Order: sequence, then C-alpha cells, then structure tokens
Amino acid sequence: MFPIVRYRPLRLITQSSLSCRCLKLMLSSPIAFAQIWKSWFSGRSLVGNKNIILMGPPGAGKTTIGRIVGQKLDCPVIDIDDDVLETTWNMSVSEKLQDVGNEQFLEEEGKALLKFSASGSVISLTGSNPMHAAGMRHMKKNGIVVYLDVPTAVIVSRLKSMKVDRIVGQSPGVSLKDILQFRKQFYKRWYDIRVVCGGNVAAEVVAEKVLDAVKRYQNTELETFISTRSGRSEQSMEKDSHKYFSDVVTESLAPDGGLFVPERGLPKFTAEEWQSLIEATYIERAQVILERCIHPADIPASKLAEIIGTAYGENFTCSKIAPVRHLAGNQFLLELFHGPTASFKDFALQMVPHIFAYCIPRSCNYLVLVATSGDTGSAVLDGFSRLHDTDKQRIAVINFFPEDGVSPIQKSQMIGCQKENAWSVGVKSDFDFCQTAIKQIFTNSDYTGFLTVEYGTALAAANSINWARLLPQMVYHASAYLDLVHQEIIPFGSPVDVCIPTGNFGNILAALYAKTMGIPIRKCICASNENNVLTDFIRTGVYDLRGRKLIRTFSPAVDILKSSNLERYLHLIANEDGQLVTQLYNQLENQGHFQLRKDLLEKLQQDLVAGWCSEEDCLAAIHSVYSTTGYILDTHTAVAKVVADRLQDRTCPIIISSTAHYSKFAPAILRALRIAEINQNPLSQLHLLSSYSPLPPVHWGLLETLKKRGNEDHQVCAADMSMLMSHIETLIQNHFM
Repeated sequence: MFPIVRYRPLRLITQSSLSCRCLKLMLSSPIAFAQIWKSWFSGRSLVGNKNIILMGPPGAGKTTIGRIVGQKLDCPVIDIDDDVLETTWNMSVSEKLQDVGNEQFLEEEGKALLKFSASGSVISLTGSNPMHAAGMRHMKKNGIVVYLDVPTAVIVSRLKSMKVDRIVGQSPGVSLKDILQFRKQFYKRWYDIRVVCGGNVAAEVVAEKVLDAVKRYQNTELETFISTRSGRSEQSMEKDSHKYFSDVVTESLAPDGGLFVPERGLPKFTAEEWQSLIEATYIERAQVILERCIHPADIPASKLAEIIGTAYGENFTCSKIAPVRHLAGNQFLLELFHGPTASFKDFALQMVPHIFAYCIPRSCNYLVLVATSGDTGSAVLDGFSRLHDTDKQRIAVINFFPEDGVSPIQKSQMIGCQKENAWSVGVKSDFDFCQTAIKQIFTNSDYTGFLTVEYGTALAAANSINWARLLPQMVYHASAYLDLVHQEIIPFGSPVDVCIPTGNFGNILAALYAKTMGIPIRKCICASNENNVLTDFIRTGVYDLRGRKLIRTFSPAVDILKSSNLERYLHLIANEDGQLVTQLYNQLENQGHFQLRKDLLEKLQQDLVAGWCSEEDCLAAIHSVYSTTGYILDTHTAVAKVVADRLQDRTCPIIISSTAHYSKFAPAILRALRIAEINQNPLSQLHLLSSYSPLPPVHWGLLETLKKRGNEDHQVCAADMSMLMSHIETLIQNHFM
C-alpha cells in the first residue's frame, strides 16, 4: 500500500490554518466566520471518503487542476505520475517507458494502481492509466472518475509546446493524433462525469467546473421536473411531487394534465464548450449534450453511451447521421430522413425505447400508446421492435393513426412495421382525436388503475408529450449549427435562422430549447400548411379553434390543430406560471380559444415568426427545386421552403429542417414533377421515382419494407373512446397474459 501523499506548497486553507483564522474571525466577525466554516464544511462533505479521480489525455491539465481542486476542498492531492509511479520505480516515467516499452509499461503501471489505496483525496491519473482495466476497476471502487474532455487538436498543440516527445503508444508511422483518438475509447469506458474543456479556459475555471459537476453528480435533487400547469414554488412545497427523469419517461403526462418540464430549466453551455464540439462526430455531440440533460443517477454515462451507439451506430444510412446540405443562396437543408423509417422521428424513437426499457421497473409490464399523423407510427413501431427479446416481453406498443388521414406509403409502412410487440390501429377520425383520446386515457385514473390491478400493466406514451422525445431533437438542431461552423460557412457566434414545418410544435420547440442552451439561433420560423392555426397564433396571440376543421393536405404530419408542445413553450415564456397555463388551456378546452397577454406575445415574437403554404405552392416548390438542382424535397420540406423564401431577410444563413424523405409521399411528388401516369401501387411509385436518378436516392429502408409487405392486416376502430379502450384491453390480454 502506498502512503497518502498530500500536496504541500500553496495550500489555500488547511485544517490547522483554518482553526487559527476561525478563532480570529469568530471574535472579530461572526458572519465572516460562519461563511468560512460553511465553505470548509461543504468542501469536506463533498468529498467524504470518496476520491475525486481526474482522468484525461496527457496535456489535459489533470495535475494542475487536481491541485486547485484539492486546495479548494482542503483535501490530500495525489499525482499518480509523481507521487506513486516515480516513487515506486525510482526513475522518471519517461525513463521507465523507454526502458520496458509500451506493453510492459502499461502492465507495470496497472500493477502499481492495484496496490494503491486512498480516500477523501483528489487523484490525478496518468494519461495511460485508463488502458489497464483491472487497475481502473480498483480505482473506481472508491472514487468518482471525472473525465477532462479536451479537444484533440488542443492536446496536440499543448504537447508540442511542452516538447513532449514520448508517450505510451508512440511508434514510427503513428501520429500523436492517432494515439489520442485511440485512447478515447478507454476514457469513455470509465468516467462517471465529463467536464468539457475548451482550448483557452483557465485551469481555475476548469477546477470550478469539476466541483460543480461533482456536486451535480452527488445531488439528484438538483434535477427534478414539474408540470406546466403548476408553478415551481407550488411543487417545491410538496416533497412527494418531485419527479425525476426516469419518472417522467415512464409517466409521460403529469397527473394534472400538464406536460413535464425541468424545474430549473435546461443546462447552459458556454461558447467554449460548444466550440469544443465543432470537430466532434454526431454521436460524440449527442453524448456530451445528453449527459448534461439526463442526471447520471437516472442513466449513467456508460449506459447512455451504449444507448446512443445502438440508436445511431448502424440504423442510419448516412455516416453523418444528420448532414447539412447547401441548397441555394443562404439556404441549407438539415437532412433528418436517413433513419430506418425515413423521417425525423427516428432520431428520438431509435433512442427512447432503450431509455424507456432502462428506466422502467422490472416488476411491471408496460403498454406504450402513441398517436400519429403519419411518421411517428412507423418510427415507434420500428424502435420498440428493436429492443432485446427480454424487454419485448414486458414492453408493447399500440399505434393509433387516422385510417384515412395518412399517405398510402405511410400506411403501408405502419402496417409493415408491426411486430410481435408492436401493433397499428386505424381510427376513423383525424390525428387530433387520436391525440386527445390518449391524453384522456392517461388522466382517467379509474381506467389506468384497473389495467394495473387486473393485468399488472401500466400505460406510457411515446408521443412528443413525453419529455424524452424532445432531447434527441435538441441535439440535431445544435449539431446543424456546429456543422455550418465546421464547414466555415459562419464563425462561431454568428446567428442563423431555422425554418421548421411543424404542427404539434415539438420539433420547433427543440430548436428553441437549443437556443436557450447557447446555440446562436436568431429566429425560429414556423411553417404551416393550410391548417395554419399556429401561424395565426404567432402573428396575433390568439389561439382559436372555433369553426376550424382539419384539412387533409399533401403534408399530413402537420395536419394538426391542437399543438401539444406549445404548452411547454408558453410555460417557458410565462416564467413557469403554471396557473396561467392552466387558465389558458382550460379556456381552450371549454371555449375553443385563448388569447395571450401583450407582454407574452411580444416575448414570443422575439423568438418566432410564422407563415403558411398552400397546396399549389407546395407542389410548385418541389418542381422548381428539382428543375434547378436535381434535388427532390418532400412535401413538408417544401412547405418550409416556401415559407422560408417569404420570411427570411437574407442577412444570415437559414437552416430548413427536411423532416421526411420524399419517398413517403410518392403520389404527391410524382404529381409535382408533372408525371401523368401514376400507378397506385406504392412500390411501383418508388421504382418510378428511382428511374429519375434523383438526389437523394429513394430511401432503402422504405423500399425494403414495401418489398416484404409485412403483415398486411391491421385493426380499425370507430372514433369512440370506449372502443379504443376495448382495443387496449384486448391487446394487453393477447401479449402479456
């Protein structure tokens, strides 16, 4: 066992010096004494018997930052290089490496870790310690591992300036960058907390970030959720009302009918933190962003990495996951259709089923209910069907969709995506009925209680009313901005506008949330089709459903009149005034309309502008873009393109969300391209489109689904609540009993 080595020079406050200072202050200033005592005690309680273990590449600043953290906490500070390895070997680390070579060095370094023991200390690992599995398992038993994540380019620059000429793994033909990239897999395996470090951030600032991250890790109370229909202070008085991430994933809708939102808002990233992600891959960006949004007590970093890797590793046809493509002028397309079911819904719904399976208790079966206006259904069915077999036995999903309100290919896709734990039910009504019905089922405590008692089955939702659905969408809006910076279209900090076709307000809300987290989005442009209730609301502050009837259009995913996620945005701009939100939505439910106060409308219009597009203009835009570029827009993206053309001021780039692949809407696309003879068979339509050698190519996943034809049977029911509940009971009996 090695002795505990305390860092001696320049300790800010030691126990002995504390007692001397405290005696003087206690006599001269009781208030100052209390503040210092509180600071010292909180530092000691933060560490306790656990070690804070700093991990990262060579040149990350582990030793310097460790000393500062130790000084702030008045803890022993141990540097593995100086205080353990060199003491044990009686030679410098570089001499040892030169003496024994890479492999033997790692083995002997690991053995030294296995003999090492400490508690209540700040420990700075070597850059290569994480490559020895047994040694790291030993260290983690009594420590919180903090990964100092510094961009590779910054590390290379630092090591060159430090004239470091030898590190583990170095050999002829292997660059320093290659070594650092190789090591990342080991760092990612072991950390509990990540601290993102920009290139020019002072060590003192990083040390504070380490302390804040450790405090967050140890205190789950910091990240609770509240309902949009109850205020922050109101819920804080009731301890039992606190909900955590894992709770809101499984419960979906708050008991009072509101939607869950983070009580303290979303995390803020500094400009340096965002800039550190410019060179990162999409998966790396997702990991960093989502770690800050999901407390590790709910999903540890290692499990989150596994979920993200599963979601985006092999299921997307494009290696960039969500590429940004230049369209024309200052317009760029964010392509969100490279997932298995060809729409932006795949970004959330390849992740959410795995998050859900991890968060739910093992003692209960769960039936996930979802309403779709087109794209959500197949994405939910596909996502939940990819769960492990053991999870599929306890988790099933029912997809309710308007029987005559989706495109033929969307319908074929939903039917074809049915699996042993995933079913589609057509409803003889529109999307608004399906969504409202699900909300009513969730708030019917007698019915949900009956299902739990009688069948041991709880209900959950996979619509964007579920908070977990929104998080992956924030990622791609942030990533799109970083891609423009990476492509040198703009410098970091320059603003962009985004234009998003939206009906349920979830996708555009995710962009607004990315803005609150620090992405320089100037305006979010809300693009509607002829169901333009959102456009009217954003322009006037009046949300009015009186006399409105849903119009079926070529862009069915935005054929929505009741926009669920608007409630979350109103709660945000109203400063978490749950009573006001309750009042507005009670008025909408009972009277069919509400009006925002003038001050709230002014706030809203600082973030949002809106426009809408006719059916004729939608088809004309598809034809025009194809004629000039060879690129085919889907109908929803065409709606956004038309609105963007009208509303952008061309003073900054505009990112248009391309939310679905045109293959899903082949009849409308063929009509837009002015092709007279249109075969009614969906597969024939796709083959005809493919013959035009379009950009992008016809979606492979959709082709495969239609070729298989899958299970052609699906259930259809009337627009009646009792009928829907009967279907739910029957499917529970068939799957779980």
